[in-house]
This record gives sequence, structure tokens and C-alpha cells, in this order.
Amino acid sequence: MHILLTALSLILIGGILPLLMHRWFRLSKIVHITTVTAGCLTGLYGLYAVWQQQAEALFSCSWLHVFTLAFALDSLSMFFLLPVFLVSPLIALYGYHYLDKPTASWRVAVNNFFFSLLIVSMALVTVAANIMTFALAWELMSLSSYFLVMFDFEKEETQRAGYLYLLFTQTGALCIFAAFAVISSHTGSLSFAHIEQLPHGVKLVAFFLAFVGFGSKAGVFPFHIWLPHAHPAAPSHVSALLSGVMIKMGIYGILRIYILLDDPSPIIPQTVLICGMLSGVLGVIYALGKQDIKRLLAYSSIENIGIILIGAGLGMLGISSGNRIMAAFGFAGCLLHVLNHALFKSLLFMGSGAVLHTTGTRHIDQLGGLMKNMPVTGRTFLAGSVAISGLPPLNGFISEFLIYYAGFQGLGLHGAAFLFSMSTIIALAVIGGLASGCFTKVIGVVFLGEPRSVRAQKAVECGRAMQAAMILLALPCLLIGIWPEPFIRLVFASLHDMSPLATISPEILGTIPQNLAMAARLFLGLLFVTIILRRLLYRAKPISQSSTWGCGFTQPTARMQYTGTSYALSMVNFHRPFVRVRTQYSGITKIFPRWAGYASKVEDIAEIGLHRMLIQPLIWVLDRLRWIQHGHIQLYISYIIVTIAVLLLVV
Repeated sequence: MHILLTALSLILIGGILPLLMHRWFRLSKIVHITTVTAGCLTGLYGLYAVWQQQAEALFSCSWLHVFTLAFALDSLSMFFLLPVFLVSPLIALYGYHYLDKPTASWRVAVNNFFFSLLIVSMALVTVAANIMTFALAWELMSLSSYFLVMFDFEKEETQRAGYLYLLFTQTGALCIFAAFAVISSHTGSLSFAHIEQLPHGVKLVAFFLAFVGFGSKAGVFPFHIWLPHAHPAAPSHVSALLSGVMIKMGIYGILRIYILLDDPSPIIPQTVLICGMLSGVLGVIYALGKQDIKRLLAYSSIENIGIILIGAGLGMLGISSGNRIMAAFGFAGCLLHVLNHALFKSLLFMGSGAVLHTTGTRHIDQLGGLMKNMPVTGRTFLAGSVAISGLPPLNGFISEFLIYYAGFQGLGLHGAAFLFSMSTIIALAVIGGLASGCFTKVIGVVFLGEPRSVRAQKAVECGRAMQAAMILLALPCLLIGIWPEPFIRLVFASLHDMSPLATISPEILGTIPQNLAMAARLFLGLLFVTIILRRLLYRAKPISQSSTWGCGFTQPTARMQYTGTSYALSMVNFHRPFVRVRTQYSGITKIFPRWAGYASKVEDIAEIGLHRMLIQPLIWVLDRLRWIQHGHIQLYISYIIVTIAVLLLVV
């Protein structure tokens, strides 16, 4: 534990030093990257030392001489620290060229400070061992991420996104603290000990309060509304950290409270599975309908949070029904997808950031043909797209296979458990198909074809640091896909502190990891053989180039290519009324028309419902209470006196 605290101190120093050195712009960025990387590597070594039982895994200290701040490491904490320490230094490296703004050196230094503070706070959340420590670390994480989102604070879009994020994160925190208050009032302590001894009804109240709070941070439908607004407003490397790592703290909170409560009630896994399926299916449908590449990736994060929740829900369902194999594979798939999503979603946000950095636009239909001028960005984005679609031989396929396996294990159950298992298998198949369609759209419209605008035509490859970060993230996506055995065994080892699964033997895996590895390597080998044969067969043949059929036009232009809107609209329309599509078409009313326009917008039903059922009534009520704020200080003082008097009477 002391090694881990040293690592966090190094990371925090890596945020403070740029504030003192911001006048030396490039040096301050180099110091930030070097110190954060050293801290993360020290943290990884600390995790290895604890895993080998070479270091103490407990630490506590007094705070304000009243509270005790306690920290502890178990297998679940160590697993969630892996993406924090693995991905964060690569994102910091990416930021070297992405935030290359010497005229805004102070703003970049402040951003680097909150970047380091967010890493430290996320690590503290995972090792918090009592309620007070967890609450402080959680608030520190929420506030530091808010200031990262507000980097371009002068823009109106950023201000709206920041306020919305702050509203949701603080509302979620209130739900979490309410759950802790319920627990503390019955145990009489701020410790996590003895929570499993609470009455069944109290456990359910505490879990569902915590689930709403943690689900809001994770982006679970319908508490996800902040996420598609915050990601387009934040810098791309910040979006990579928030989506790749920070929202997983919500998943950690859900799993941690479930383990602490130790309640096998079936209503808990059923609720988690319903939210997971809704998040997965609706998240990818909304992603299909978006033409802003960062907003599309934000909704894709909601989809993958749904997949993670499906894995967790199947694990919980296995525990409640006594099927330990189902439970083990469900939780294992959930945890492995946490790590996989941290890798490929960070990679995809970096790729979108490189596109935005060089073209100045996030709109998919204004891009095209970028693979020619941005080969590194295009190829790494393609790797991330294949991974996030759950296709072999990349890492997304491995974690989704484990979740599928857990679902098929549940087909031997009866009643509601069987129906939920069958529903999750169908939901995963739908999610996988729609995700493939979604990222086929992005690759085809953004990176293939011809440039649709002057900015896309003049695009150039991003800086070396950005390229290096994307390559270093794409490699483990391939590594886990073709060599999954150690990673699958790692996630199963991370379940040892879950009491129902502590006695499960590693032999339960059987030959599954080896068979997955063999299939991935065979697929990759066939791909290489096909590429080599194609080159050999076409080596001596002349290859001519010409335009495709121009639909009767002698000189088709780039504007006549398929757009992202036309590609996805039929798939989006199929899922009405869960998706609302608003179209604007001016029509052609004259024989010789001068101008005609068409536009479509996919709207989020959760956002519409929140606006109609909560925001509008709240504004109506507050408008009628506006007379209370009249500007007279004497009446304000009387309000305080009356309030104190009423409270004294009540007490």
C-alpha cells in the first residue's frame, strides 16, 4: 500500500509542477507526462507487489482528529486500478501535441493539474475502505472531472455541458450518500464492516439508491443524459479519460455495494439486467443516428456500459439461482470488458480527436477519404472499431464471448431466470449487429471514399506523440484478442474476494481460453494468407482505376456519396418509437427549383422525458415563486429567523 501511495504522490506532483513551470510551456508538458508516467508505472509495480504478498495492503490515518481515512486493496480494487494506471499515461502522452497551445500555457497547466488530480481521485475511490474516505474521494473525482470538461469555458456549448454534468454528478452523489446514510444509521458506524448483517429491506433500499447514484456516473440509461453533452465539449484526450476510465468507477461502485450487502435477492440482478439491456440496445441505436463523431462515441460508451452491466447482472443472477459457473463467467466477462473498453474506447476518442485536430470539424458528413492522408489514425481507428464491435481477432470478442457463455449457462434455469438469460443473449446479438453497422458507417464515411469538404481534403497526419499513443493502445487490443489466456485467468483471480465465488477452482475454465486463442490466431493467419495471395496473384496484372456508376451523371462529385445519415436512417427508423427522428425537408414545389434542403435529427427519449416531466414543471413552479427573491435584506433575515424557529420547534 505504501508503494501505491508513493505512486499517487508522484502523479499529484506531476500536476502541481506544470502550474509552477507554465512559462516554460514545452518543458512543463514534458515534466507532466514524465512524472505521471513514472507514478503510473510505480502504481503497477505496487499492484504486482501486493499480488505477490510482498507488501501491506492496509493503511489508515486520522483526518481533522475526528474521522479515520482508511484504505485497503483487494482483488477487485486492484483490477479496477489496472485501467487507471495503464491508460492514463498514454492519454497524457497524447495530450502533448493535442494541447499544443503556447498562448494558453496557464490554461493547459491547470488542465494538467486537474488531469493528475482525477487520476489520483479515481485510484482513491477504488481503495477507499470506509464511507468517509469513499465520499471524499468520490467528490474529488467529480469536481476534478468537471473542471476538465470546462477547458473551453468561454464557449456556450461547454458551459451548458459543464452545468449539466455538474447537476447529474451531484444528484448522483446525493443518492450515493443517501445509501450510505441508510447503512450508517443501521450499523451505527462509518465502516463498511457488518453491512451484510442489515435487514433484507434495508439492503434493497441501500442498493437501489446506490445503483441510481453510481449508474448516473457510469452513464446507465436513463441516467446518461450528461454524457453525450460532456464528451463533445471536453478536449478529446479528456473524453478518452472520462469514457475509458472514469465512468468505470460507477461500475466499481455497483459491484462493491453488491459485494458488501451480500444479498442474493433475484430483484437485484433482474434490475441490473433490464438496465443493461436498455443501455446496450438504445445506446447503440442513438449512436447510429448521430453525425457528430464524438457524440456518437459517447452513446457508444452507454452501449458498452450496458454490455458490462449485462455481464454483472448474469453474474448476480447466477449467485441468486445457485449456478456458480454462470456467476463466475458473468462477472469475469464484466471485468474483462471493463479493461477492454478502457483500451479501445480511449483509442477511438483519440482517433476522433486527431480528426478534429487536423480538420476542425466533428461532423461525419463533412469528412471522407482521411485514410490516405492520415494512415496511422485511420488504421488504429479501424482496430478500435473492430474491437468495439466484438469481432475477432481483437479483445472485444473475448469479453463478450465470456458474457455469452454465462448467458447460455442460464438456459438450464427455470422461470424468470431462464427468460432473463434468453433475453440477454438476444440483446447481445442485437447490440453486436448494430455496433458493427455503426462503426462501418464511421469508417466508410470518415476514412474511406472521397473528401466531402476542403478541410477533409487538406487533412494531414497528427503529431508523433498522438500517433504513438494510438499505436500503443491498439497493440493490447490485438494482444488480448490473440493471447487471451493470461487475461482471462487474471479476471477470474479478481473474483477471489467475492465470497460465493472464492472457492471456484481455476479448472472451471477448462480449455476455453486455449480454444479462443486458437480461433483468433487461425482467423488472423487466414487473413494474412489471403492478403499475401492477393498480392501474389495481382503482382503481374495491370490495375486500372475508374469511377463507379455515376447514376447517369457523367462527372459524379464527392457530394453524391452515401452520407452517414442515409446509411443509418433505415436501421434507426426500425426502432421507433424508442427513438424519435425529427426531419426537415423543404420540398420541391417548382418546375425549376432553386434550392432544396433535407435534415434529420435523432432525439433521445430520456432527454425529452426529463425535459417534459421534470424541467418544465420545475421552471413553472419556480417562476411563480420568483416573488420571494425581491431584494429586501430585512425580509431575507426574517426568512432565516423563521426557519430557525421552525427547526427549534421540530427538534
